[in-house]
Amino acid sequence: MRRLSELDAIRGLMLVWITCTHLPTVLSTYSNQPFGFVSAAEGFIFLSALFTGRIYFRIAERDGYGAMSRTLFTRTVRLYLYHALLMAFVFLVAVPIAASGTRPGLHNLLDFYFNAGHRRAIIDAALLIYRPPLLDILPMYIIFLALTPIALNASRRIGWNVLLGGGFTIWLLAQFGLRQISWEFLHRHFGLQIPLNEMGSFDLWAWQFLWLVGVWVGVCWAKDQLPLDDFAKQLTLPALVIVPVLLGMRFAVGHGLELGIYEMPFDKWHLGVVRLIDFTAVSALLIRAGDYLKPLAIRPLVLLGQSSLQVFCTHLFFCFAGLTLLGNASMLSGWKQFGLVTVTFSAMLLTAKFFAKAEQKIEAKPQVPKPKPPIHTILSGESRTPEDTVPLREARRA
Repeated sequence: MRRLSELDAIRGLMLVWITCTHLPTVLSTYSNQPFGFVSAAEGFIFLSALFTGRIYFRIAERDGYGAMSRTLFTRTVRLYLYHALLMAFVFLVAVPIAASGTRPGLHNLLDFYFNAGHRRAIIDAALLIYRPPLLDILPMYIIFLALTPIALNASRRIGWNVLLGGGFTIWLLAQFGLRQISWEFLHRHFGLQIPLNEMGSFDLWAWQFLWLVGVWVGVCWAKDQLPLDDFAKQLTLPALVIVPVLLGMRFAVGHGLELGIYEMPFDKWHLGVVRLIDFTAVSALLIRAGDYLKPLAIRPLVLLGQSSLQVFCTHLFFCFAGLTLLGNASMLSGWKQFGLVTVTFSAMLLTAKFFAKAEQKIEAKPQVPKPKPPIHTILSGESRTPEDTVPLREARRA
């Protein structure tokens, strides 16, 4: 099955979008959810899950589910090492700079470290409990990736309907405070001390559903059971209404409209229901416009998408560099903006070229069919050695 360069390009575009949003430049003003109540995070997580489901289901079918679990474990450990490297950079480089007190943006990002002390911060970060802003997507990704072999193995036994139903139920409970309830339980019975707001902005109980759906779509793709065109056609008319309406509401909120008691369905961190609807509608329109979007799959975006996790880690280094340059200002200006953006995207592209096609090498492994053991027929009353046995077809002929 051919890997679509358009999907790699979309994932690369998500990385560009995330970077523009995170860097403290004027670009963040225009890149923060400009297409409605949908962000690059949803696209990045969903596409990553899709590729994970597709690639590792094929490995399971080809080499067995044990081999798939081992390969995914190796990948998870590698990503954990990326996380450890990022945290080491933060604790050894960013913390001393933030401690000077001249860069409040950087200091506020790491306030738990200064309040709780270095020992607790390091241990909690190593356990993926402490997830500072900007550094919370990768730990979430690692946790979901570590649980993916369980989901793929369970899908054989109980089916995807049960798995998706369970994931939806957890997402629904998350909309009613499951995260807060679980934190209070761990705090009361297991002595969890870290404040809930320091455990990352993303509600993992809610976002697991998007990951699970992405893995399921990837598995369907690997099985050639993914009727995307039919799905998109059925949703085209509703999407043509939903997308413009929510886009208008997004700009109204940006200009002061208060959602009040209706804010939760629009909430990004809890993955509110409106965001799921908007994401689905936008996806349907993108599928319908696929032929027109193919020319946008330019080589740099494809490269970024093919090594997305390494590129994502690279962009974080420059986000911290931007916060260091920021000082007491609210946003970089002049040559600092231009220089930071230029150097950041150049480094991301160099990283992409270095790591590109790592996943494709996994997929390119030749598929060798497992030899089926010969079926032997033992005549009743006779004792045969392995050398004397004959295949079933020959036995029938005799």
